[in-house]
Amino acid sequence: MTTGSEPTSMPTAGALGSAAASAHGATKIYGEGHTQVFALRDVSIEFLAGEFTAVMGPSGSGKSTLMHCMAGLDRLTHGSAFIGGEEISAMSERQLTLLRRERVGFVFQAFNLVPTLTAIENITLPASLGGTKPDQDWLDQVIRAVGLGDRTSHRPTELSGGQQQRVAVARSLATRPSIIFADEPTGNLDSATGAEILDFMRTAVADLGQTIVMVTHDPVAASYADRVVFLADGAIVDELRSPTPDVVLDKIKSLSH
Repeated sequence: MTTGSEPTSMPTAGALGSAAASAHGATKIYGEGHTQVFALRDVSIEFLAGEFTAVMGPSGSGKSTLMHCMAGLDRLTHGSAFIGGEEISAMSERQLTLLRRERVGFVFQAFNLVPTLTAIENITLPASLGGTKPDQDWLDQVIRAVGLGDRTSHRPTELSGGQQQRVAVARSLATRPSIIFADEPTGNLDSATGAEILDFMRTAVADLGQTIVMVTHDPVAASYADRVVFLADGAIVDELRSPTPDVVLDKIKSLSH
């Protein structure tokens, strides 16, 4: 188990078996008194370095809340969240901003690209905001892997939806973060383009050593992961290893009843 007294260095690409992120007793409550809603109920979980995890559950199960709290986008009411060995629960807003910029990658359903910037400028934006330069060898490897070599000078309006999401995924990888959180990354894409993005995310884990946690409602998307974690009513209720679309679908159906 990861504790706050352990070293704060992040897992490297090869640090399989160590926790890239974890939560202990994570509880998130919205509202007070009679209007109180438990979005998360005493959740403890680890996301191992070098692994692709999908998080699934019925609408309102707490999957996006869990991701947001573990990524430092929202704060827990009780419990603790860690990136690597460092507790983020008590960090200041400035510390969280730096953490998100330097050590956490994000991919969202909306591509969130800056329309006035070229693809390569969007990809390197987190480094630019931090006043640093990305590792050129790593950046070249990411751009090659995502298949954007001949599109890097194009602006978002000159790219297809799939290409825009490729830029967003490459941006999340550019700083070589400890972990990437993806919230419905294929939600705005057709099935063929979505499969291309999922293939690349799978490659990022298998070949580039990245760690990805993806919230999805799609059993096919979840089948690309090494592990699927299921939430219901704010609590973890099951998980699968080496998932297939049919098994995932059956599990989701059972949770929805």
